[in-house]
Amino acid sequence: MKNKDAIFLSFHTVVSYRLRAFLILLAMALGVAAVVVLTSLGEGARRFVVNQFSSLGTNLVIVLPGRAETSGGFPGALVGETPRDLTLEDAASLATIRGVRRYAPLNVGATEISAGGRLREITLLGSTANMIAIRGMKIAQGYFAANNGPNPADIVLGAALANELFPLGNAIGQRVRLGDRRFRVTGVFAAQGESMGFNTDEIALIPVDHAQALFNTQSLFRILIEAESRSAIEPTKAAVRAALTLRHDGEEDITVITQDAILSTFDRILTALTFAVAGIAAISLAVAGILVMNVMLVAVSQRTAEIGLLKALGATGKDIKRLFLMETLWLSLAGAAAGMGIGYSGAFFLRLAYPQLPAYPPHWAGLAAIATALITGIVASLLPAIRASKLDPVLALSKK
Repeated sequence: MKNKDAIFLSFHTVVSYRLRAFLILLAMALGVAAVVVLTSLGEGARRFVVNQFSSLGTNLVIVLPGRAETSGGFPGALVGETPRDLTLEDAASLATIRGVRRYAPLNVGATEISAGGRLREITLLGSTANMIAIRGMKIAQGYFAANNGPNPADIVLGAALANELFPLGNAIGQRVRLGDRRFRVTGVFAAQGESMGFNTDEIALIPVDHAQALFNTQSLFRILIEAESRSAIEPTKAAVRAALTLRHDGEEDITVITQDAILSTFDRILTALTFAVAGIAAISLAVAGILVMNVMLVAVSQRTAEIGLLKALGATGKDIKRLFLMETLWLSLAGAAAGMGIGYSGAFFLRLAYPQLPAYPPHWAGLAAIATALITGIVASLLPAIRASKLDPVLALSKK
């Protein structure tokens, strides 16, 4: 039997047994679609986390008060000690460290802001103008000088906050009140949306010394540092740790982390998760393979006379085996194509439902799903194909 004849006959057989073909095609399609959709979710989560951390800035080194231990938390807390505060003097000492491009002390707190009879609670940041550059934030209107002069001090409002307090768009130069202190609006941030769990369009930024006075504290929440280059991140981290340890009388009571370290950890975890869910989804293809095997075994018994006739006309056992394998190949290809369509459509609707989640299937997912579907179908059809090829033509023709 020529290959052309085997291809034509196998295709005709698949089309003739529509219900059987539909069941196999559906099982394959659902398995492939499950792989595509689940890997899209895993890859989307990975990209979302990467984008969120990238929005924090580039070449970022972060200093936190207290030493992080593998057991979690600050070890001295068990005996009633508290970690030494980070101060503005600590932050200023980092300016001379090699590899530090810029630094920004940071305080964060919640407070009420009022203007023009409107009152609401906001997240307030206290820092210097360097934080805007480090975080990659943009000021759409005005400026932020972060001077230490007399009140009223400068304040920059988030885009949504400025629109809510001053709906007429005349925020620049207006006065707002935070607690018992007055501030002058000198700038409005460009709209940025959510970043790392909070809406940056609803924050406000004031000079760090005014934030400390407002929150009645001398300590800093964090110190943000931008290294000069990607290659300088680790040397800068080591130099910052050494400098602050020396300032704190030789006690290493601070934690220095890098953006890349956090990002690579999340990237490894979420990549492993993507492969894990792909493996779970691939199990559905194994179930589809069992269905293929069962249906094809039934097909052998139903087509015994047909197989006997083909052998009587000169078809060899190898020809019969090839015929059954080609039938499965047709079904696997059609099922994989349908599954890719369903899977990519599902990923598209996921992106529509959750615009913040970039649920795009990784390139390897489609190829892996198609390859798995083909291999599963072919392996599952081997036993029925071998059984069909071994049928005796005389006995096969005698059965109806």
